[in-house]
Order: sequence, then C-alpha cells, then structure tokens
Amino acid sequence: MAKTIDIVMPDLGDFENVEIIEVLAKSGDTVEREDGLVTVETDKASMDIPSPENGVIETLTIAVGDTVSTGDVIGSLTMEVGDTVLITPAIATPITGETTVLASAEDAPSKPAGKQTLVVPDLGDFDDVEVIDVYIAAGDKVEIEDSLVTLETDKAAMDVPAVVAGTIESVLVKVGDRVAAGSSLGIIDAVAGAVPPKAEETVVEKVVPATAAQPAPQPSATEVPKTLPAIDEAGFSKAHASPSVRKLARELGVNLAKVIGKGAKSRILHDDVKSFVKAILTGHSGIPGGSGLPEVPSIDFSKFGEIDVQPLTRIQKISGPRLQASWINLPHVTQHDLADITQLEAKRQELKGPAKERGISLTPLAFIMKACVTALVEFPKVNSSLSDDGENLIYKKYCHIGFAADTPQGLVVPVIRDVDKKDVYEIATELGELSALARDGKLKLAQLQGAGFTISSLGGIGGTAFTPIVNAPEVAILGVSRSSMQPTWNGSEFEPRLMLPLSFSYDHRVIDGAQAARFTTLLGKALGDVNALLKAIP
Repeated sequence: MAKTIDIVMPDLGDFENVEIIEVLAKSGDTVEREDGLVTVETDKASMDIPSPENGVIETLTIAVGDTVSTGDVIGSLTMEVGDTVLITPAIATPITGETTVLASAEDAPSKPAGKQTLVVPDLGDFDDVEVIDVYIAAGDKVEIEDSLVTLETDKAAMDVPAVVAGTIESVLVKVGDRVAAGSSLGIIDAVAGAVPPKAEETVVEKVVPATAAQPAPQPSATEVPKTLPAIDEAGFSKAHASPSVRKLARELGVNLAKVIGKGAKSRILHDDVKSFVKAILTGHSGIPGGSGLPEVPSIDFSKFGEIDVQPLTRIQKISGPRLQASWINLPHVTQHDLADITQLEAKRQELKGPAKERGISLTPLAFIMKACVTALVEFPKVNSSLSDDGENLIYKKYCHIGFAADTPQGLVVPVIRDVDKKDVYEIATELGELSALARDGKLKLAQLQGAGFTISSLGGIGGTAFTPIVNAPEVAILGVSRSSMQPTWNGSEFEPRLMLPLSFSYDHRVIDGAQAARFTTLLGKALGDVNALLKAIP
C-alpha cells in the first residue's frame, strides 16, 4: 500500500530563510532514507537535507536560490507501507565464497509495546568493538531498521539497526565507547510490531572455492582497509558529504578526509568514494586527495612556544583541495614573458579622468582582459578543456574570462561573460561591480561559473613573476605582476619602457612550450596596440 507524506525541512537551529544552493533529486527519483534531497547554506556552513523515508519523489517545490526555514514543506514523497524483508545485521567481511540466506518477515516474531532495552546483536568472533557514530538522541522517533549506532572492528564497520519502532527514552553509549554482543545501547518506548529474526536464524551456505582455471576473484570492498589509510575521525566528521556517502565510506573503510569532492562546493559524491578505492586497488599514486604521497609530519607547535589557532575560512576550505588536485593531476609549466605597455599606460592615464566621471574605474586589467581575447581567438586550445576520459579536447566557442579577486575571506574567481563582445569600458564596469560583490560576499553561483580562462593579477601589490596554478578544468591561467620601467634596446640606444611581467601557466597535456611562447608573444603585441584594444565593438 502506498502512502504519500510531506517532505518537511528539519530543525535548522537558529537559522531562518536559509538559501538552497543545490537540488539533488527530482520528481520520479527513487530515494532511500538519508539520501540527500537538497543542499542548503548558512553563513557558517552548508548541509544536505536528507530524505525522511524510502520512496519515490512525487514533487519538489523548491529551486536553487529559494530560501527555506524549519518546518517548510519542500515536496512530497510516496512510500510503500507493508511487509518487508528484514536483514539481520552482520559485520561486513571480505568475500569468501559464502552466501547468506536470510529469514523473511513472515518468520519474525511479534514484539510487544512498552519500554525495552536496545542491545548489540551477535558480533560473531568480535568482542570489545568501538562505537564510532551515534545516530539517536533522547526523544527521537525511530522505525525498524533505522540505524542506531555504527560500530567498527579492525576489518570493517557496521550499522546496528533498531529491531523495534518507537521513541528513544535514553541513550546509554557515546562515541568512543566499546561494546560487545548484548551490551545496552539505549532504552526505547516501543510500539507493537514484527521484529527482524535473530542473528542465530541466519543460515550460511558454503560455496565450492573457485578452481585455478577460473578467473581470479576481484578484491571485495571490505578488503580495501588493508591498503587504505587509517580513518581520521576528526577529518571524517568535517568532510562535506551526505549521510549516504558517509555510510558508503564507512562500509569501504575510506577516510573521507583524504577524498576530494567533485560535487558542488567540493561535496563528496558516491563516485568520488568509488574512484578513491579504485585508484588504490589499481596501485595508482596520483589519486584524489594526494594518497600515495608522503604524509606531512604532524607537529605539536605549542611545544616551542605560544600559538594561536585560527580556523580556515569557508573559501579557503573549498579552494585548497581544488588547487591541490589541480597541482597534482595537471603537469604544470609556466612561460614567463614581458609586454611593453608604455603606450597603453599613457593612454589609460589620459582616459582615466573622463571614465571616472562616468563612474568607471579604468584599470589595467580591463585592457589585459581585452588583449587576452585576441590571443584566445588565435590560440583556441587555451580556451579548451580535456574531456573527463582524457580522450577528447572540448573547444569553447564562447569567451568567458575569470579573474582572481582578493577578499577578506580569501581568493574568489568571478567570471565576465562574452568578453569578446564587450569594449574596454564595459569590461571595466563589470570588473568593478563583480569585485565589490566579491568583497561583500554577495556573488551568486552563476557569477562564479563558466570561465574558459582565468587571469590572476598581482600588479597592484607587487612582484616580478610567479607561477599561478591552473584553475582546472581550464588548461591555462595568466599571472600578471607589477609593471616597471626598464631599459630597452631599440637598435641604437637604450630607452626607458614600461614593461609588464606575464606568467602563463598551462597544462602540458594540451599546450606545448612553443604554443605557450607564441601565445604570450601575441598577447604582448596586443597589449602594445592600445588603439586596437579601444576599438569599438561592431
């Protein structure tokens, strides 16, 4: 029998009107309890809102950009109500050629209502097992098969499900406690109903081992912990992942602190966890998160003197793993060059006053961005990306350019779209508007997406050259340092010219050294022809 229920926003604490930054499901999707439906973001953190039950999404009445509060109905879910097959909990072990025949719900006894003690089931040969997660609290309502706690042995992790439905009266364990079969987990005020068969009713049937002529068995998921790094509980708890992804990671013994998420805002997806395991099993060293690389030593700096620990900003937490992934996975090369911008700067100073009267700050970056269009048209590979399988090159027929903006929270990269269709004044106007939004933390998601090429300008600060990291999946980035007057030989004498240092980093899989040198040479010529840069867009 089908039953339709409302999907209601859970308690969000002190937050109201929280923005939805991603919708993870749609009408018609089949979801399981705790699967993420939407992702919301406060000024402190982002979180997934899970499905309340197993079922099929009937409607979702929200979209990215909407705001919600505790108790808001965001859709409806249809679930099947009736007899189900109940699975006896068991420690996950490596594939050994055994099959398990499980008792059905028809064989399950009926359990009376009233206060009862929830206990740890038979753990086989394991004793003194650690509690690594507690999912219940006093007052929670649970259904049969809802997870109560997660236990971890030296081989695998397992969730202990509720064997009766009801309301939790008290919880008798906490993270870090050690338990054994029969240990009390909590007190529940139960409602009458069927309960899963006891572990003793599970029948194990041996299968004849494979002969030498048969293909070698594939390593099972639960064999992974033999080679996976130990789970860092502190890092695991802070990882940006939905409950279902966390459960999968526990089952596979994956340390989420080592996995780089490819979802929105670096959220770790199921595929990210699977790719992490696959990379280790195949012996790849350049896997997500830098596994296979030597660990940085952990040092207690307080031993040497007074310290002050400050948390990373949200932007730093997001950008750090992405930059690390780009540095590890892309073969970076940086081409350094100088561009003569003597005439450009003279013209800019001439136009600066009139532009300011129009409310436009005519910065050098506007001219540099316009010059990049000329070079990108001539060298379309620089405005491309490798396909996910690495077999094809995706050429972009649009010209969207990102620029690194320095903010109190860290670097962000707003994007100016269709730069090739805008003149220098329009580009300068957008640069000012997006920079102000970046500093105030008010950029929208669309204003941070779609770039095919990025410029990182440090000219207003200083430096003579640097090696910017490519903003993958882009294949190149331009670094700009502070211009300086330098003696330049004109064929008969040295003359002072204003020279702009250019640092062009690129993905060597796509761009070779000769192309890079030609790109920066053409870019330098474009910066030297200020009249062409100021030419009106037809």
